[in-house]
Amino acid sequence: MRRTKIIATFGPAVDSPEKLGQLIEAGADVIRLNFSHGSWDEYAQQIAMIREVSLRLGRHIAILGDLQGPKIRIDKFRNAPIKLVPGQKFALDSSLDPLAGDETEVGVAYNQLADDVSAGDTLLLDDGNIVLRADAVAGTRIECTVTIGGSLGNNKGINLQGGGLSAPALTEKDKDDLERVADFGIDWLAVSFVQSSKDVKRARKILRKHGSQAHVIAKIERSEAIDNLMPIIDASDAVMVARGDLGVEMGYAGLAGLQKSIIRMTRARHKVCITATQMMESMINSQMPTRAEVSDVANAVMDGTDAVMLSAETAVGEFPIKAVASMAEVCVGAESYHHSASRMSRHRMEDRFEHVDEAIAMAVMYTANHMEVKAIIAMTESGATAKWMSRIRSDIPIFAFTPNESTLCRVALYRGVMPVAYSSQHEHTEPIFRDVCRILTHLGYVETGDLVIFTKGTTKGETGGTNEMRILSVTSQ
Repeated sequence: MRRTKIIATFGPAVDSPEKLGQLIEAGADVIRLNFSHGSWDEYAQQIAMIREVSLRLGRHIAILGDLQGPKIRIDKFRNAPIKLVPGQKFALDSSLDPLAGDETEVGVAYNQLADDVSAGDTLLLDDGNIVLRADAVAGTRIECTVTIGGSLGNNKGINLQGGGLSAPALTEKDKDDLERVADFGIDWLAVSFVQSSKDVKRARKILRKHGSQAHVIAKIERSEAIDNLMPIIDASDAVMVARGDLGVEMGYAGLAGLQKSIIRMTRARHKVCITATQMMESMINSQMPTRAEVSDVANAVMDGTDAVMLSAETAVGEFPIKAVASMAEVCVGAESYHHSASRMSRHRMEDRFEHVDEAIAMAVMYTANHMEVKAIIAMTESGATAKWMSRIRSDIPIFAFTPNESTLCRVALYRGVMPVAYSSQHEHTEPIFRDVCRILTHLGYVETGDLVIFTKGTTKGETGGTNEMRILSVTSQ
């Protein structure tokens, strides 16, 4: 069973029930909707399709909405693309006609850019492919010298090396999108360009005010987020290592180390981690990933990321199904190689636990990693116990049995956790245990004589009420 989850981005390449079904069958666990493109009429149709296809396939697929965030971009050129050469003078000016850029100047969609830039600063356009040195700032205009040239097209992103852009994480469009989320049952919501924990808290407040229980993901893509990383992790349900803008602002040389640190810190704080951006970029046009991409995905898996994400590869790529299948294959290979370390984790061995369900979860994982246990069965309302368990390295599958559809979709993102729909009127452990063993035996995960660990709460329907752990043997039904 593959433990690392795969997030696939919805787009024209999979915009049909047939293609979407193939994407899910290839291994997609979460479908991402990019709110930078499309309208809510389109999102509504896409969400309905995802739910219908998931139901038909008997899968619990989470839906992740990704906020656009502030548009820090150049405007358009009269004749795009243009060519810039090193040493050339070039200006950025937010007061220019947004459609009239040329080889000497271009408009900017972000009106405060000149306020954030000083002479001597380095500006990076188009993910760092074009580099400008700011020579002078006057009013809305930034006079620059090209230090690294190349072809520059319309609407390309702008980054300030080292950070310092003051654009708020939540735009008016983002706030409108947050208000709509509750109407469509989105499971996870990603906040772009987070700078501090306040951005996460504002997003959560808007969601709750409008009735959404979506869990909040902080996208780490600004240098300011690195400076405030621990409070951001604590305020979030998950973090996404968004390596595109992060690599541009912080520099590519240190990106791998940053990724490892963020994954380690996130798991240590009992939160979910997603690794994203250009993981299999070549598969937009190729049927095979590069060896570098295989190593990239494998290293993220071995670092302990909960999920790896595909963007353009599945949204607009020529081979979206193969991209997911290839990523799934790499994940399984990396997990197999890392098997020996999975039962050696000393995570939280010195900690005190604040909650009973947390203590039960840690006891389960310690026991499972030191016994020949075939499966862990967690009866859960909110999915919290399964999440606590999944923070500990293990190669033992965790099955989250719950009657709640929202929980089934939410835990689809947790590493090593498989959601299983289950509702019972039984009050006692024995008949419930027989039921779930029958289900897992039918699915082929356990057989008669296997040892499993079983957890539940003594009070039915109570969130956070897990207080019972048993080591049991599967019996013939």
